Amino acid sequence: MPKIVDRELYRKELLNKSFELFAEKGYSSVTMREIALGIGVSTGTLYHYFSSKESLFEQLIEYLSYEDTKEEALAELGNPPTLGERIQEIMDYIGKNEDYLTKNFLITFDFCQHKTRQEIDNNQALQQAEKRYEEAVCCYLGISDPAIAIFIINYVDGLLVRRFYQGERISFAEQANLLKEMMLAYLEKKQPQI
Repeated sequence: MPKIVDRELYRKELLNKSFELFAEKGYSSVTMREIALGIGVSTGTLYHYFSSKESLFEQLIEYLSYEDTKEEALAELGNPPTLGERIQEIMDYIGKNEDYLTKNFLITFDFCQHKTRQEIDNNQALQQAEKRYEEAVCCYLGISDPAIAIFIINYVDGLLVRRFYQGERISFAEQANLLKEMMLAYLEKKQPQI
């Protein structure tokens, strides 16, 4: 009897396994042959699911952004009653997942480093992923202004980068508390617009 393969499940498995290789070697340094070898499949199998390294990476970005922002993932944060507590939950999540988030940021940066501004702006996978993250932040915090979500994402990205090369010198707890205080003060001033 022939083996029945759930192609979508197998594709996701390949994406999950390739994440660590991209994180370890960088987008620009790893080849499809190295990815296939590293995840234990033939190069032909990899090309069967992904037409190129760029296609593999773009599907990885789409998959990760979907997994990170789907309802079940957001439910893990809980539903605290106050905005301050929700901001704290997001920051706690980021602190617990700092390694994964830093790797995600770094491989995306490496991918973009070899693209023009226009190529980045026109890359559907990157743009859709950012839109998902912005919408997830707005939804979880109960805010309607996407500029606030973008600010929070920018703050977190900067925090992750600084901690990447400054380590524990940059206190995650201190920065999380500062973000919470700044956001609450700002939103309190803008209360009628929330």
